[in-house]
This record gives sequence, structure tokens and C-alpha cells, in this order.
Amino acid sequence: MSDAADARLGRLRWRARRGTRELDRLLGAWLDRRYAGADEALRADFDALLGEADPDLWDWLTGHLDPAPRYVAIVDEIRALDRV
Repeated sequence: MSDAADARLGRLRWRARRGTRELDRLLGAWLDRRYAGADEALRADFDALLGEADPDLWDWLTGHLDPAPRYVAIVDEIRALDRV
């Protein structure tokens, strides 16, 4: 991986640390398992998802609320990893 890619991944990993163990685990799992193989559009959606408020993230990832349309694919992937 290039220095720029390493730096991007490091920034994403920092932003994925939300302060709650549950969100940290869900978001970190996607980074660890799927980020490297994801296409650029999905990576951009994950980056944008990290800009959302924690209560919204929690509700979307736990299925309490439907995610915003932009995030359906990434939220579905994160949920699927949690079932593995």
C-alpha cells in the first residue's frame, strides 16, 4: 500500500473510533475486512458515513431506522459482517 493510501486508512480508522465499543466494533470490522477490496464509490460512502451523528449511525446499523439512501449499500455490508 502506498503512503497516501496508508495515511487515508489511518485517518478513516481514527474517525471510525466513535467512543462506544459497539460502534467501534461495527465500523472497525468493515475497515479491517472490506475496505481493501471495496470500490472507490463504496469507500467514499464509508467516508461520508463517518461524518454522520452517532445516534443516527447506531439506529441505522442496528436496524432501528432505515439509513439515508446514500448509505444503504454500506450499512447493509456492515450489518452483514456483524452476522458472520
